[in-house]
Amino acid sequence: MQNVKGTADFVGSKELERKQVREWLTELFRIYDFAPMETTMLNEMELLEAKYGGGEEILKEVYRLSDQGGRSLGLRYDLTLPFAKVLALQPGLPLPVKRYEIGKVFRDGPVKKGRLREFTQCDADIAGVAGPAAELELFGLARDVFSRVNLPVIIRWNNRRLLQEMLAVLQVPMEDMPGVMLAMDKLGKTGISGVRQELRQKGLDEAMADRLLSLAEAGEWTPRQLAARFGLENSPGVEEASALLEMLEASGLGAMCRFEPFLTRGLSFYTGTVFEVFDATGSYTSSLAAGGRYDAIAGKLAGNAERACPTVGISFGLDAMMAMLGEEENAGLGMPAAIVLPVGSEALPAAARAADMLRRNGICTRVDYSGRKLAKALSSIAKTGIRYVLLIGPDEIAAEQVRLKDLSDRSELSIPLDKAVYLIEKTGDRRLFAW
Repeated sequence: MQNVKGTADFVGSKELERKQVREWLTELFRIYDFAPMETTMLNEMELLEAKYGGGEEILKEVYRLSDQGGRSLGLRYDLTLPFAKVLALQPGLPLPVKRYEIGKVFRDGPVKKGRLREFTQCDADIAGVAGPAAELELFGLARDVFSRVNLPVIIRWNNRRLLQEMLAVLQVPMEDMPGVMLAMDKLGKTGISGVRQELRQKGLDEAMADRLLSLAEAGEWTPRQLAARFGLENSPGVEEASALLEMLEASGLGAMCRFEPFLTRGLSFYTGTVFEVFDATGSYTSSLAAGGRYDAIAGKLAGNAERACPTVGISFGLDAMMAMLGEEENAGLGMPAAIVLPVGSEALPAAARAADMLRRNGICTRVDYSGRKLAKALSSIAKTGIRYVLLIGPDEIAAEQVRLKDLSDRSELSIPLDKAVYLIEKTGDRRLFAW
């Protein structure tokens, strides 16, 4: 028996670590005034195959199935399209809508470190805000999320409308633009030569390819510089990108953000800003979070393309974050603050009462039922990262006390149980998590 390829079970401390990160994300979502939402995992294929959805590339990875009624169904591949469906089905929702959702999504794609086929996404979306203020809020959220887990990151961003305007100046046919954009998006992976070869395979004129790639070789650009280069002054894409850049600089977020004019992202429904969040040290190469603006989906799903609902969202990949966080640095995560160690079977009832009092005071507590010799038990506990040990044996029972050992400094006190509870609470080390 084995797990399906691209799936995993998370047991014990592993799931505790993941739960802690989910709780931190939820806390920050709520601090930013996002409300919870739960959308359906199972959707009609008609929705997932919508031409204004994820596009042909993502459809190759959709898990398809049918029910007993012969309906064509599929598992969601992200949390964005199901949210757009909610906006389409409930046009009376008061705007703006700020929602967050943490849930499983499914993609039958390549498996690698931090990327499974059944994985958890943690999304925050803002619907009903057309200007760059919504993007600015999501960039700030990303900063705070990765600051909470001590990961230095860089946010790479672009505006797809601006890129389309540039391609139009180069006279790239509209039907060829999606393929050209996806090829240019691979500059960081395949380099100039790899992208040149792919553009040639797509039939792009050699002169067009040279002009595009010369921009990539020239280094960093600002939206205004690109506007001057392509004669795009005051175009919608230039104005959107410039406004966001100005807000990032004014807010202090500019130092961790980099404008990259060929960043595209694979999903075709993005209409403006797109962005990806990466480890700033470069040790982990996959994106840790990503998102963008998708103003058109809800209206088109509702059958009314004119009913625009400006929307922008960010998705944090829990599995990618856990892969980046690693194991060694957080070896103590998931350990209780205290362990009650009964000395002899006759001490078990007293140990149970002590553990009950600790737990009722909010202190995560474990009871050692192993019956090991005292020296061996203490030696084993010392390696776990648990700070407090409450020893209870015949002498402690007779004296109505416990022996409280603080393994952080090897100190020991014989005191009443309520006093031990007070001392543990006083240190603040009462939670399950010690990240």
